[in-house]
Amino acid sequence: RVVERVLSARSPRRVLELGTSCGYGAVLLARALPPGARLLTVERDPQRAAMAEKVIRLAGFDESTVELIVGPSEEVIPQLRPRHGLDAADFILMEHGKRCYERDLRLLERHRLLAAGATVLADHVLFPGAPRFLRYARTCGRFHCRLHRASLEY
Repeated sequence: RVVERVLSARSPRRVLELGTSCGYGAVLLARALPPGARLLTVERDPQRAAMAEKVIRLAGFDESTVELIVGPSEEVIPQLRPRHGLDAADFILMEHGKRCYERDLRLLERHRLLAAGATVLADHVLFPGAPRFLRYARTCGRFHCRLHRASLEY
């Protein structure tokens, strides 16, 4: 519900998801996108990516709406502009390895992939936790941080 609420309020046109897993989040994101918007979703594990690709396509989203990119986020992020045509993302959902959150946020900044006023939503920052990410986001002076408490879905 937090993701749906934020997407509804922001209506992003360029969305990046780090951590596709089985494709559930990608389908959720894609359903909430305004017409003409584009989602790039990144999954490190090729087997999970193959499963997610099927889920995304079965849900009715073609490659022009949802592009699944297979590879480690630290290798994919620098290639998002030249290889995948992402100028800057309006909305980023981080739900991959919690230890990667801070590194990947810094990579997105370094490669100028965060649009002005972009929303970065990071999942499970308290449990199991992403303390370095939280510390950086709260203290670097470039982000307004808010914690959304949510109950477990599963």
